[in-house]
Amino acid sequence: MTHKILNCVGFQWDIGNSEKNWILHQVSKSECEQIFFNQPLIIGDDEKHSQLEIRYYSLGQTDSGRLLFIVSTIRDDFIRVISARDMSKKEKEVYLK
Repeated sequence: MTHKILNCVGFQWDIGNSEKNWILHQVSKSECEQIFFNQPLIIGDDEKHSQLEIRYYSLGQTDSGRLLFIVSTIRDDFIRVISARDMSKKEKEVYLK
């Protein structure tokens, strides 16, 4: 089954979030976008943080093999990244299975 986030037509960036991801975790906008085009890609509902809008978490890898955990939402058929960081040890175990 294809997740609805994969039907999006592009990415929408908020200057604050893109700078925050770089400052806090050294994750660039292009790295965030790359994981949605590489396999494997795990996407799930982030019910814990979906009070004001529906949020999703994604586990994926960049073109260079960096393993990232990304929280995003969908706005007007665009993926809007909220936060991005390297996967934790537990997330890597789930992703690599």
